[in-house]
Amino acid sequence: MPMITTTRFLRTALLLDAAMSGASGVALVAAPQAIGQATALPLGLLLAAGLFFLPYAALLAWLATRPAVPRWLVGLLAAGNLLWAVECAALPLLGLVAPNGWGIAFLAAQAVAVAVFAELYILAMRRAARAA
Repeated sequence: MPMITTTRFLRTALLLDAAMSGASGVALVAAPQAIGQATALPLGLLLAAGLFFLPYAALLAWLATRPAVPRWLVGLLAAGNLLWAVECAALPLLGLVAPNGWGIAFLAAQAVAVAVFAELYILAMRRAARAA
């Protein structure tokens, strides 16, 4: 199984993603109703996202401690983050949610953040391929 050495670059990306995901998860689990009222996003969506973020953040933090991670897993992280970015944009565009201005800003910030993390993981894979 091809592995990618957990370089400082990849470790930093994983830890930043873990910190952002963990903070988001805690906020969404602790206060979904308040966030829902502020954003006009559905309570169930916010709570489900928060419950997903918590173990995801733990996984990322754990991966950052490994000397190497499977290449396929870094690719999966990149693809998952890209999918999350598309979903954040698609939810209101497809009429699946009707957020207010704060909700649009919340979804846009999520989309931009996860797209950046996807790019960081893609860059880590490219750097690993060049180093091999």
